[in-house]
Amino acid sequence: MSKDSTLIFTKTHTQTMQSRRKWIQSFFYLTLITISLYFLQLLILSDRLMVSHHKITLKKHPHLPLRFNSDGTFKILQVADMHYGTGSSRCRDVLSSEFEWCSDLNTTLFLKRMIDAEKPDFIAFTGDNIFGSSTNDAAESLFKAFGPAMASRLPWAAVLGNHDQESTMTRQELMSFISLMDYSLSQPNPLTQDPTDPTKQQVITDIDGFGNYDLRVWGPPGSHLANQTIFNLFFLDSGDRAIVDGFKTYGWIKESQFSWLRGASKGYNQEKHESVDIPSLAFFHIPIPEIRSGPFREIHGEYREHVACSIVNSGVLETLVSMGDVKAVFLGHDHLNDFCGNLNGIWFCYGGGFGYHGYGRAGWARRGRVILAQLKKGKNEWMGVETIKTWKRLDDENLTKIDHQILWTSSN
Repeated sequence: MSKDSTLIFTKTHTQTMQSRRKWIQSFFYLTLITISLYFLQLLILSDRLMVSHHKITLKKHPHLPLRFNSDGTFKILQVADMHYGTGSSRCRDVLSSEFEWCSDLNTTLFLKRMIDAEKPDFIAFTGDNIFGSSTNDAAESLFKAFGPAMASRLPWAAVLGNHDQESTMTRQELMSFISLMDYSLSQPNPLTQDPTDPTKQQVITDIDGFGNYDLRVWGPPGSHLANQTIFNLFFLDSGDRAIVDGFKTYGWIKESQFSWLRGASKGYNQEKHESVDIPSLAFFHIPIPEIRSGPFREIHGEYREHVACSIVNSGVLETLVSMGDVKAVFLGHDHLNDFCGNLNGIWFCYGGGFGYHGYGRAGWARRGRVILAQLKKGKNEWMGVETIKTWKRLDDENLTKIDHQILWTSSN
C-alpha cells in the first residue's frame, strides 16, 4: 500500500471511529436523559412524594359535612398542649419511677386510648401541638403528633400555640401543612364566597394570624335538619409572643379577627330557621386576661397555676358576649389548669395538659377533655341542640372520668 493510500485509510478509519464514538456518546446521553426523566416523573409527577421520610399519597378526606349522629349526639375530643418532640423526647415532670421509659410515645398512646374509649366524632387540637425547640424537623413531628388522629380516619382540626413555630416552619407554613394532612379540616385562614363567581371560594387575606376558620355541623342523616347548620365551631389564632411598650408578653386575638368572627356569626343567624337556634363553640390557645382577673360566676375543676395571658385586653369577652351564639370557649397554654369558669354567661374551659414532653406535675395525671352536644327530641323529630356537656379523662389505668358538668342548655 502506498504512503498516500495509507494516510487516506488512516484518516478514514479515524473519522469512522470518531463518528462511532460520537454516536455512542449521543446514545449514552439520550439514555441517561430518558432514565432521568423517568425517575423525575416517579418522584414529582406521580401521586407519591417523599416528605420528611414519609410516603404521602393524595390527601384523604373525611366524610363531609360534619353532622350529628342518628342518636342526636355530636362528640368532640379536645387535645391541648401535646408539646410533641421527635417521638423519643423525654417526659417532663413525671415520677422518678416513670422517667426511664417515658417519652413522646406516652402521648401517642394516651391519644389512641382516648380515641378508642370515647369514639369522638371530631378531634380539636388547641395549640402547642409540637414543641418547636425540641425538634429540627417540624413536618416529621407533626406527622407523629397527629398520627393517631389520621390513623383513626376521624375528622380533626387544629390551631397553633406559642411554641409550634419554634422549629423549621413559620406559622403560615405550619397551618398550610396541617391543612393538607389526612382527614384534617384545618384551614390557613377563612374562606369566603368569590363575588365574581358564587360557585367558588377564596381565602380572606386581610386578617391577622393563621388558623382562623369555622366549621359547620349539620343535623342527623334522614332528619328534617339533615341539610342545614345547627351547630358551629370557630377556630382562632391567639398568636404566640409579642413586645408591648418594651415588655414581653403573649399574643392576643385582634380586631380583624373579631370583624370576621362577627360577620360569620351574623351570617349563621340570618340563615337559621326560626325554630332552630345555632349555638357555637370557640377554640384557641392563649387564655384571655379576664380568666386571670375574674370574677367567675362558677368554676369546676382545678385552678393550679397562674394564668399566663397577654397584657393586652383586646375585647374577646366583650365580643363573644355581644355575638350571643358562643356558649363555651376551649383553650390550653396553662397545663396545670383544667377548670371551666363562667364569665358573663360564657364558659371558658381548659383542656388540661395532654402531652408528656410539656411541663406538668409529677403524680398529677395528664388529661384530655370531651365535649358532647345533644339534640332535643320533639314529636318524632329533632329540634336543635338542647345541651352541651363536658368532662375530662385522666391518663391512668382506667382512663378515669372526672368533673362531668352541663355547660349550656337551650332553656337557659
